[in-house]
Amino acid sequence: MTDQSVGSRRPYRIAVFASGQGSNFQTLIDASREGTLGAEIVLLVCNKPEAPVVERAHRAGVDCFVFERKAYSRREDYEVEIAEELERRGVDLIVLAGYMLLLTPVLVDAYQGRMINIHPSLLPSFPGKDAIGQAWSYGVKVTGVTVHLVDGGMDTGPVIAQKVVEIQQGDTRESLEEKIHAAERDLYPQVVGWFAGGKIRIDGRNITIS
Repeated sequence: MTDQSVGSRRPYRIAVFASGQGSNFQTLIDASREGTLGAEIVLLVCNKPEAPVVERAHRAGVDCFVFERKAYSRREDYEVEIAEELERRGVDLIVLAGYMLLLTPVLVDAYQGRMINIHPSLLPSFPGKDAIGQAWSYGVKVTGVTVHLVDGGMDTGPVIAQKVVEIQQGDTRESLEEKIHAAERDLYPQVVGWFAGGKIRIDGRNITIS
């Protein structure tokens, strides 16, 4: 990927993809309302109609594109529809926040450099599912969260930012999860703000904040 600056337009518009409780979605909503996000959340994409995140979006007045995977024969089919919704709203950045479906090139290629994910470990350590459990079982003393670009692999995209979480004597897996979630709430709105402010520069796997 060539050197580029992202996020020069105003208002900066983001879409959040989520499948579950929506805690990170709520954090972004709160930051947007407080004026600290620098971006407007214009769409929630969710593959589970009964997920609590959908109700959060309704309460916040955010439009939703809700679908069920089983209604489509191919992943590409619903991603084409999602892409049309994103284009119609002029979305600048896709923010994955617990979205539990694999993405295809339909979206990954179209939003290259403009799609981010948050992962509950210090990548490249402990990619994939249950990263907190992986770190806990391994016995590491330091873990954390990573925000990275999405490149189509399993948590393999270039790292944008990381936040360290120490595992201290007396911690439990549950207390570690609480620390990780707190770190996510701190880091994700900050990174979205960097994109919205045009501060992200991408040169291959090297990402700098201006």
